[in-house]
Amino acid sequence: MARKFPKGKNLPAHFVHADNTLATERYDDVYEYHQPGAVTGVEHENAHTWTFSTANGFRLRIQVLSERIIRVRYSQTDAFDPARSYAICDEFHPTHLNGYHFDENDAAYLIGSHMLRVQVQKADARVTFYNSLGKVICQESLPMTVTRTILEGTHDVKVSMSAPIGETYYGLGDKSGDLELRGNYHVNYNTDAFAYGKDTDPLYRTIPFYYGLTPGKLGYGIFFDNTYRSHFDFAQADPALTTFSADGGEVDYYFMYGPDLNEVARQYTALTGTAELPAHWTMGFHQCRWSYYPEKRVHQIADGFRSRNIPCDAIYLDIDYMDAFRCFTWNKDFFPEPAQMIAQLKEQGFHTVVMIDPGIKIDPEYFVYQDGAAKDYFCRRAGGERMEGPVWPPECVWPDYTNPEVRAWWGKLYAELYNIQGVSGFWNDMNEPAVFKVNTKTFPDNVMHDFEGRTATHARAHNVYGMQMVRATRDGLAELQQDKRPFVITRAGYSGTQRYSACWTGDNVASWDHLRIANRQCQRMSISGYSFIGTDIGGFVDPPTGELMVRWLQLGAFHPLYRVHSMGNNVDGASEVDVEAVNAANESDVERNDQEPWVYGDANTALARAAIEFRYRLLPYLYTAFQRYTKTGMPVLRSLIFADQQDAVAAGRENEFLVGNDLIAAPVVKAGQKTKQIYLPKGDWYDFHHSKAYVGGGLFRYKVAADKAPLFARAGSTVPLYNVRQHTGEAVQTLTLRLFYSQNAHTSHLYEDAGEGYAYKANQYLTTSYAWSGDEGALQISCHGDFEPDYKKIVLELIGFPKNTKTVTADGQALNVKKTDGRLVVALPKGVHRVVVR
Repeated sequence: MARKFPKGKNLPAHFVHADNTLATERYDDVYEYHQPGAVTGVEHENAHTWTFSTANGFRLRIQVLSERIIRVRYSQTDAFDPARSYAICDEFHPTHLNGYHFDENDAAYLIGSHMLRVQVQKADARVTFYNSLGKVICQESLPMTVTRTILEGTHDVKVSMSAPIGETYYGLGDKSGDLELRGNYHVNYNTDAFAYGKDTDPLYRTIPFYYGLTPGKLGYGIFFDNTYRSHFDFAQADPALTTFSADGGEVDYYFMYGPDLNEVARQYTALTGTAELPAHWTMGFHQCRWSYYPEKRVHQIADGFRSRNIPCDAIYLDIDYMDAFRCFTWNKDFFPEPAQMIAQLKEQGFHTVVMIDPGIKIDPEYFVYQDGAAKDYFCRRAGGERMEGPVWPPECVWPDYTNPEVRAWWGKLYAELYNIQGVSGFWNDMNEPAVFKVNTKTFPDNVMHDFEGRTATHARAHNVYGMQMVRATRDGLAELQQDKRPFVITRAGYSGTQRYSACWTGDNVASWDHLRIANRQCQRMSISGYSFIGTDIGGFVDPPTGELMVRWLQLGAFHPLYRVHSMGNNVDGASEVDVEAVNAANESDVERNDQEPWVYGDANTALARAAIEFRYRLLPYLYTAFQRYTKTGMPVLRSLIFADQQDAVAAGRENEFLVGNDLIAAPVVKAGQKTKQIYLPKGDWYDFHHSKAYVGGGLFRYKVAADKAPLFARAGSTVPLYNVRQHTGEAVQTLTLRLFYSQNAHTSHLYEDAGEGYAYKANQYLTTSYAWSGDEGALQISCHGDFEPDYKKIVLELIGFPKNTKTVTADGQALNVKKTDGRLVVALPKGVHRVVVR
């Protein structure tokens, strides 16, 4: 069915012919609305694909990709877009299921299996998803709609899903507002969102994936794989509808069924991939600011950490390390011998990370510009002229990373920094792509892109530009040093970018509101596939108070990327900057706006040190959670609803969140807070720091301490800890196993490897399982893999055990039991298989 109307005007009846087409009047533009008509035929193309044709030329393709994933595509032509998705990982392949059957009745077609069924209405090709019991999970309430205009072509493609009362929604990646999405409207369009707030939308990344939790507590997910600007309305405009739409392209979405929300998370990462296992140092503490220079200042920062015994693994160099903002160069006035400086930092245990932006300075004497221009690798407008504009240099061009030849060229540009000078990692910033001085903050839509040889406008390529930049960077690093795990951090991205890069949440603000936003953002990014996530600790814009800085360090200790970053005395790059004033302030110990952990007085320095030390103690647990994510897709951080989706209270909690499988953090996010209300899901839990037992399922008042964030451990779990080190390059001396008593059985895990390189793929890893049996009072320990850890000492701490506990045996041999701070502590021999506690 198709209807035509003038854009922005009501059309009088006498302007319309009997066949519903327009008369000869002229308008600024004219909208055409198209929806599928009646289904006239169906073709079973292969084992998992059915294509339906309608009377008015629409085609609907249903692809059963697994027992839980169904792909739905609509096209208004005979052919579907042949371009391969940037989001879907190469490792994903359909699971051919023999159990799917195809049925037809007078009103609909039905494709189903023992897990999931999809129904296609004959009248208008609407799709409904059922579980195996015939209960509706999700349905298209209205026929999908394509809006075209004469001047703009496809202007909008939209799907309208039912939104029953009581259904809740989560995910959507990079959003700073409420964790639960119902009642909200969001736009996805990668945007340089300097100093964003709770209501700022869009932000830096586009992740068009969300979870639905039905009133019957069935979990599902929808990934709308469309790279144009997209829009999500979660029952805001119409309380009965959730809609998702895009400004061009096709309707192409994946429906994922749990019914457990955690299973939906696994299905989404099966589609879009995970990060690879990171090097140990990348999960240590990182220090950054705009900017550390000259070299003397960098050494001062390094010495500041080591002299104060504050652990740190990486120091970052922002834009000012370059020669006049030329990427892949050094300002020799600031850094006359960069390789020597980097080597000296490595001797102290520091890795160096430097920024590389996509904006390439127009300079005929600059080797990157020369080569890229000669090879025609820079983006051009539709008329053929190059896209030029200001970023840090006043005149820039931008590589077209959607061209595989350009990506290969870009990756090789890192050779000197990476292979010769010893830089350990790279920070790809400003890759939305950002453009200064214009209100749009980015390219116009008429810039053209190669798009893997298929040619596309920037309207289609914008949201994947940053993703393809970090893809080029990561692949280049992997080729340059094949025995080293690449470390890349990005600001912009699209679904699937997690395969190439870590991410931080952008240019936030030093405020308590932003500390709360940081907590929500990292939860949301993690459940949206992006576990390697962190924030600018302390806030990028404005200096934090000492209390705010400490509380942010305590929160950040649970985030996989743990980095302080601040703008110092600089201003937003789109503004004019007084260079002399900035340089003068940087020379002053009073005016420099420092944000290192020791600048807030002795008391706060001690608290900051404690937070960072706890992160280093927790590293084996976090690394294990990350390895689990790479293998299973389970997010490292999860919102509390993922602990128990039947729990109506958990559905509304934003502060508490799961870290791995066995810990729940409840960070302090309000100034001056002495006590706070905390909610734990059903089950038995322990205060990780003070050993007090709690029964979940209710709110309780908790007295907070200045030196730590509230943290709770699952009863029966065994949480591994290392001794404090100044950096991850130091050998681990002691593994501590903190076992929390339970009458029930529970199994925890520890994963260890060399922390660098790929020997773990050849069995050079050690996975240890700790299976606690409450009725037997026994901890069964089993190992798999050939890796031999450094530590010689293993300490077992028993928390919450009955007061009459007296003996601990290891493989039948009695151990010496000490009581320390209410805990029973024993030294375990290496290689022990069974510990019995009586």
